[in-house]
Amino acid sequence: MREQLSEFFSWSWFLPETFQSYEWQNPLFLNLIWIIPAFMLIRKFVKFLKNPVLELSLPKNAAKNNPWTYLRLIPTLFFFLFLIMMVIALARPQRSNEKVEQFTEGIDIMLVMDISESMDLQDFTPNRLEASKATAVDFINGRFGDRIGMVVFAGEAYSLAPLTNDYKLLTDLISEINFSMMEAKGTAIGSALASGTNRMKDSESASKVMILLSDGESNAGNVDPLFAAQLASALDIKIYTIAVGKDGMVPYGTDFFGRPQMVESYLDETTLREIAKIGNGEFFRAGDGGTLASIFEQIDNLEKTEIQENRYKETSDYYRIYMFWGMLLFFAWLLLKSSFLNNFLLD
Repeated sequence: MREQLSEFFSWSWFLPETFQSYEWQNPLFLNLIWIIPAFMLIRKFVKFLKNPVLELSLPKNAAKNNPWTYLRLIPTLFFFLFLIMMVIALARPQRSNEKVEQFTEGIDIMLVMDISESMDLQDFTPNRLEASKATAVDFINGRFGDRIGMVVFAGEAYSLAPLTNDYKLLTDLISEINFSMMEAKGTAIGSALASGTNRMKDSESASKVMILLSDGESNAGNVDPLFAAQLASALDIKIYTIAVGKDGMVPYGTDFFGRPQMVESYLDETTLREIAKIGNGEFFRAGDGGTLASIFEQIDNLEKTEIQENRYKETSDYYRIYMFWGMLLFFAWLLLKSSFLNNFLLD
C-alpha cells in the first residue's frame, strides 16, 4: 500500500518525457486543455463586468503595491490545475508492450556444393566457387526456423555441417571453404548425394530438400549419381539441381603479359536434369552471378516455411494517477475558495 502511494506522489508523472511515452486512448480530449484558459478568461471577464468593490480602510496605492494581494490567485490556480488533471485522465494515457511469438515447423535443407578445380573458372566474379558461397550465405540468412546442413565435394564427398539451426556457424563454415580442402580430384556427384542423404535419413521433418550445385560431369566416386538420386527420392527428399557456369571458352587466370587466358568448359546438363527429375525437384541453369542469385530466390519461394505468429499486447492505464491528483487539487480548491486567500485585498 505504501509503495502504491509513493508511486502516486512521484514527480516523474509530470515530466515531458513521461507524456511523450504515452499512447492516448481518447486523444481528442486533449484539445480541452486549450479550452481551459479560454474558460478562465471568460470567468475573469464576467467578474470584471460585475465590477465587484471591496471597501478597505487602506490607502489605494498601498493595496496596489502590496505583493500579498497575489495570494488571491492561489485558489484559482488550484482549480485550473484540477481541470487539466481531469482532462489528462479523460484522454486515458497508456503504455503498450507488444510481444510477438513466432512458430514454424520448418523444413530440412541440405546444401551440396561442388568445390572441384573447375569451380575456379572466372565466368563468375571472382570465380564460380566464391559466387556460389556468397549466394548460399544470402539464402541461409533469408531462412527462418529451418534446419540447414552442408556437404562439399570434389573427387570425394565431405559432410561439412549436419542439419542445424545455427546459421552463424553455417555461414562461418562456408566462408572457410576453399579448393585445398580435398586432395582427391574430380567431381563425385553420386558420393555427394549419398552423403547428403545419409545426413537426412533420420530426419522427421515433413519436408526435406537437397540443393545440388555443380559445374561438371560426374567422373569420380563409387556411387552412381542416378542411383543416389533414387535413394534420396525413396526417403522423400526433394532434389533441386543447379548447373553453374557456361559451355565453351571461359576465362581462367592470366598469361605472362597479364592477358586473360581462355579454357574449354563443358557442363553435363543431362545428368543434373535427370537427378532433379528423379528427386521430384527442378533443374536450373546459372550462367552468371545474377542468375544464380535469382535461382536461389526461386527455390526460397518454392520451399517457403509457413510461419504462425501470435501477438500479445499488454496495456497499462495511468489515468488513475492523474485523477488522484485532480481530486487532491479539487479538494484543496474547495478549502481555499471560501478562505481569506480568495478575498485577500480583492479589488
